[in-house]
Amino acid sequence: MTFRSRLPWAFLVFVAVASAARANTEPLLFRVFFADGTSVVSYGELARVDDQVIFAMAVGGAPDAPSLHAVTLPSRLVDWPRTERYAVSARYQHYAATRGERDYQRLSDQVAALLNDIAVSTDRARALALAEEARQTLADWPRLHFGYRQHDVRDIVELLDASISRLRAGVPAANRFEVSLVALAEPVEIEPVAVTPTAREQLEQIIRVLGLTTSARDRVALMRAGLALLADREAPIGGIDSASIRRSFEGQLRGEESVDRRYAKFSQDMLASASRAAADARIADVQRVLNRIPQEDGRLGRRRPEVVEALTGSVRAQLDAARQMRLLRDQWIVRQSLLREYERSVGREVTQLTKARPLLEAIRKLEGPAPARLATLRTRLSGGALRLERLAIPEYLRATHDLLVGAWRFAESAVNGRSQAVSSGNLPAAWQASSAAAGALMMLSRAEQEIRAFREAPKLQ
Repeated sequence: MTFRSRLPWAFLVFVAVASAARANTEPLLFRVFFADGTSVVSYGELARVDDQVIFAMAVGGAPDAPSLHAVTLPSRLVDWPRTERYAVSARYQHYAATRGERDYQRLSDQVAALLNDIAVSTDRARALALAEEARQTLADWPRLHFGYRQHDVRDIVELLDASISRLRAGVPAANRFEVSLVALAEPVEIEPVAVTPTAREQLEQIIRVLGLTTSARDRVALMRAGLALLADREAPIGGIDSASIRRSFEGQLRGEESVDRRYAKFSQDMLASASRAAADARIADVQRVLNRIPQEDGRLGRRRPEVVEALTGSVRAQLDAARQMRLLRDQWIVRQSLLREYERSVGREVTQLTKARPLLEAIRKLEGPAPARLATLRTRLSGGALRLERLAIPEYLRATHDLLVGAWRFAESAVNGRSQAVSSGNLPAAWQASSAAAGALMMLSRAEQEIRAFREAPKLQ
């Protein structure tokens, strides 16, 4: 099968084949063009997030393995039509140099095999279906492959259209002929491919971005990378005043470090004040700290917006915590009278269980108590659980009260089980009583802990 050739496409195929080995090892480079007409090289695709653009820029390292730094700039600084035109060209040339010809050859071979199958097929309806499916694939191919060799694809479609027309004439049911045009991509404006910047070009890009970024973190990282470039004896930078640039970077870094120290102290002091006030539920004091932040930031020159944003968020969280603490302390004050009333109601039973602790411990260890003391304890505990269950309990104390009731019932079970074991001399029964005593002691301890916790004023976690 032969197709009409076009000189521009033949030239591009030659370029693709000649540069394939290089393109397979080098990264795909883009350019970010700024509104002032300057540009920098981006390693890989750039990302546009809300009102910012993020890209990776070379800042030293070996030519085949450069050190990269992620730069964040306001998207309004970027010449987007120019940047996107270049991106289309870069993607196209990278595809042409790496996969384009191979993909196109595979497509050509598949179509050639299909046309041969159609020519020898005796099932014209099936051949027509295959041809129409192949035509749809071909019609979409240029759009999905960066417009690579789209005019040649259109020539192939014309051949398929002729075959489809002949097949339709021989298939009675196929009485309609639909034409769908090949979706040609916009012509690509080929631009020179970006290459890895030299040390001097990297330094110039660093200086360019320093004049655009508002991020202190980016500024410090870029200036340090610039100083490393200037100090690299294996990549001397000629044609510039290295000493002047070095002094400028070093002076700016000292200034940035001084600003960092002032903002760190400012942030630490503000957050400490807010935390102390929040712990005491002093809402007005936390609010005053929050109001002071923009004032202190203005005094420091508004040089660290990201620090101020984080600090403001932290103090706002402390303000919410202070409000919650105030609410919990008011709730605690209201509940103290209920707690005191509850303690008076269950005081006798808690005292009985507390006094019974040594005897329950003896049952748990299977070492007593003496029969006389066991009988006395059995009498003291009898009916206590029913008395506890009949009490009216505030809802917030319900779980604690249930623990106390459970402790009493386990204690009764332990005493009764130990009495039966003593009467029968049955060791398994004594072990069952031991388990009940352990449960009583555990639940009593939990109930006592929770009651003590209710007495304590809430604290900021």
